[in-house]
Amino acid sequence: MAEVLLNQEQIKEIIPHRDPFLLIDEVLEMETGKRVVARKYIREDDFWFQGHFPEKPVTPGVLMVEMLAQAGAVCILSQPEFQGKIALFAGIDKAKFRRQVVPGDVLELSVEIISQRGPIGVGKAEAKVDGKRAVSCEIKFAVEQ
Repeated sequence: MAEVLLNQEQIKEIIPHRDPFLLIDEVLEMETGKRVVARKYIREDDFWFQGHFPEKPVTPGVLMVEMLAQAGAVCILSQPEFQGKIALFAGIDKAKFRRQVVPGDVLELSVEIISQRGPIGVGKAEAKVDGKRAVSCEIKFAVEQ
């Protein structure tokens, strides 16, 4: 397993998300403002499994996109000019869901910032389980000024 660069407490110093909506567990790699690799351990007691679905627990696709967005926010908000700010969704494009993500899976979340002009940008994002793509999308963000 890769070495942990940032644990959840260190992530909380960068993004404002808190339980139950802090959806990344650790950051493994980061080039500030350029790319990030993070990890989310999918657990049986994750809040969404109470209703999605009790008999066949599946991680909602929209929450996996949110996990990717939070990883991307760590990358963007680590830049000195954006420290202490909030990154907001500005759009989601080309989202594809390729496999179910269930308790016991470990999601590897990768985001590469492909364009940025000031506080607005786009990240190419994908989440994998055991090297197999589960989700891919482009996420657009706007850093609150």
